[in-house]
Amino acid sequence: MSAVRHGRPVGASSSRRGGRHLHLNVMLVLVFGALGAVLPSVASAASPSYVAMGDSYTSGPGITPPSPTAPADCAQSQANYPHLVAAALGLTLTDVSCSGASTPDFTEAQYPDQPPQFNALTPTTEVVTVGMGGNDHNLFLTLVEGCTEADLGKPNIGAPCKRRFATFVTRTFRETRAPQEAALAEIHVLSPAAKVFVVGYPEITPTEGYCPTAIPWTTGDLKWFHNEVQARGNAGLKAEARANNATFVNTFKPSAGHNACEPLGTRWIEPLFGSLTIPVHPNALGEENDAFDVELAMLTHGVR
Repeated sequence: MSAVRHGRPVGASSSRRGGRHLHLNVMLVLVFGALGAVLPSVASAASPSYVAMGDSYTSGPGITPPSPTAPADCAQSQANYPHLVAAALGLTLTDVSCSGASTPDFTEAQYPDQPPQFNALTPTTEVVTVGMGGNDHNLFLTLVEGCTEADLGKPNIGAPCKRRFATFVTRTFRETRAPQEAALAEIHVLSPAAKVFVVGYPEITPTEGYCPTAIPWTTGDLKWFHNEVQARGNAGLKAEARANNATFVNTFKPSAGHNACEPLGTRWIEPLFGSLTIPVHPNALGEENDAFDVELAMLTHGVR
């Protein structure tokens, strides 16, 4: 079993990822070594059942190869983090993540060929990941389009997008918390034995700098989006997880310095302009590193 290679040769990893992989290898040795000392051997234990739910940051649109089992509408990749995690930890995966999904799509059909995501949950489900919330009240698309409209071609002065949308962001976070928490509570009803992991969102914009050829927003708006949208949103997801017997997986802090303003090979999020896959979404490196964070959280909490 390997939780870190994801089918790539060892030399394909960056130095940072190589360091992270080394730490996880040590964790694997400690966890499985300790288990081997106290548990009887099981010749043919069934693979734990794993249901992955979420939006496009989970489904991995534009990353090849596409998943052959998912609806085409969902633009799901076979190299997204749920698939990588399942392969690395030997889990039996049901991935219902879908691009454009929001919290109501847990209980409503998003497309005719994409049933409610909660339909995948059963009383015997053992592991669940949830990567959802960014599309609630159309938050993500409103800000990507709105900030670009407010800042594109303008002088790098102030934070025009912040002035226009700060109240909208605050209201959205306030109004979506209760439905998001209710969804987490319902997961425990549908799959009472499952270990539930709420996966946060990685860094999209930096706190300093200006990158008009990648994301044409002012320095002030890039910083505002980082601090008041992303950091604040992730903090809300963490609080919701803590209040509902779930584990929060922080992908935001580990992805610092790998935002969409960084060059190819360093960035884990594609830029708005010059994207090689889907703009302002994780690329293959991003999904691999999200997988690392999820695997480590699962191992730490006894998924095996």
